[in-house]
Parts: sequence; structure tokens; C-alpha cells
Amino acid sequence: MLVFLNGKFVPEEQAVVSVFDRSFLYGDGLFEAIPISNGRPFRWAQHMARFQRGADMLKISVPHSNDELRKFATQLAEHNRMPDALMRLTLSRGVGLRGYSPRGAEQPTLVMSLHPLPEFDLENPPRWKLITSSQRLPAGEPLAQFKTCNKLPQILARAQADAAGADEALLLNTDGYVAEGTTSNLFWVSEGVVCTPPLASGVLPGVTRLVVLEICRELKIPVDEIAPRPKELMFAQGVFLSMSSFGIFEATMLDGRPLQTSSLLKKIHRRYREIVENESR
Repeated sequence: MLVFLNGKFVPEEQAVVSVFDRSFLYGDGLFEAIPISNGRPFRWAQHMARFQRGADMLKISVPHSNDELRKFATQLAEHNRMPDALMRLTLSRGVGLRGYSPRGAEQPTLVMSLHPLPEFDLENPPRWKLITSSQRLPAGEPLAQFKTCNKLPQILARAQADAAGADEALLLNTDGYVAEGTTSNLFWVSEGVVCTPPLASGVLPGVTRLVVLEICRELKIPVDEIAPRPKELMFAQGVFLSMSSFGIFEATMLDGRPLQTSSLLKKIHRRYREIVENESR
């Protein structure tokens, strides 16, 4: 496997960074997970817009232009003969002085790596078991708008899901409302309306989340952004999640209790697959 590291394609065993890199020491960096379909990054513009906003907020200089990064991503898929994959783009502030101050960190580290996409039957996508995590996310947190390299609440929540034999964990925010999954955005159906938590809840503005909202508008499905309490999901007519790696998938259990299903999910999932296929031609 070849990895793109600081402007070069290198074998993965040579793709190493300093033990003094600030992303390793403090989580001082950003990442994006971008699906590659038929050799083309899916929704590149939206992913990179979020990535650039995060870099601007953290004041980390991106060492390559948007066009250069897209070219490198395409070349990485070609070199590895992986036309369908999940690409992780990671940007670290690099090596600086000891301590929290970013002074002296003037050479960012940028890495692109490819990973196999999860395999599943497109006609029968995953049906996941969920738990509610005890971890909490700050409501209204500005850093929640980006994929920073510090994801300890999500890691601990996912560990709870693993221990419970669940596929994903939902995290509440500090106001007690359900915000999102560890790597997913949350949706549920209530009286024919597709609902999702508002970004102010501390939710990542997921790219696949945006695609779902686009699909709902296209299919004339009403949408509402509302913050739910955990028990409200038990009475929903369907619960589903979205993420870059899996796309859209249904939840059938929450904290050991069965969830209802909705025919709307099949329509949304079918249209999502059509969009991915059309945009990767």
C-alpha cells in the first residue's frame, strides 16, 4: 500500500511522522474521511470546504491547493488500484516547541491513506444495534463543526458500544439531548417527517447528512431539525444513521429495545446510491 505523505507517495511502512508531531502529542490537527467511488472522490467540494474552514479556525496552513490535493487523491487510488475505497486526509500542525503553544510549528504534516470500504449487500444494507453512551458532548461547541484529531469522547463511547455488543453509540450533549453517533449523524421519522438534530446541538455537519437533506427535499419529504430526548427515539417510526463510509443505514435496536421501521428509508437509501453512482461516472 502506498501512502501520500508530505508531497510524496511512499510505502506504508515508510509513512512515519515524528514522535514530537503535535497531532500525536495533543490531537492538534484535522482529518476528513472521503469515499472514493470509481476512482473519483465523492462530494469532494463539500468535504474540502469543511476541511478548509477547520484549518482556518485552527490556523494551520494547508501545504497544497485544493486542486493539487484532488489530483493526489486520484493518483493515490490509481497507484493502489483501489477505485472504491475510503480515503483519510489528515493534517497536523507538525513539530513545534514543547508545550501547548503552537509557536514554532511552521511545517504542517499532511497524509492521505486509503482503506477498504465496508462490504455489504446494497439491496440489504446494515441494520444496526445502538446504545446510548454515558459520554457527553458540549452543546454549541464550535469545534464540533470539524473533524479534529481529538476524539476521546467518541472513542470512549464506541468502546461502550463494543462492550455491549452494539454497532454504534449515540452521544447526548450537555443539555441532555441526543446529538449524534460516534461516527454518524442521526435521523428519525416522526409522523412522516424526517428529523435530525440541529447543528447547534454540537453536531458535526456531515457531508452525507447534507445529501440526505437534499434527497428529502427532492422527494418532497418534510424535514425538521429538532433536538430529541433519548426516549423520543423509542416512539419514532424509524431511526437511521448516515456516515461517509457506510452511507445510510437503519437502526433496529436502541438500548436493547426494538425500534420501528419506515418505508421512507428505502426510498432515501435507493436515491443515495443513485447519486453516488451518477456522480462517480
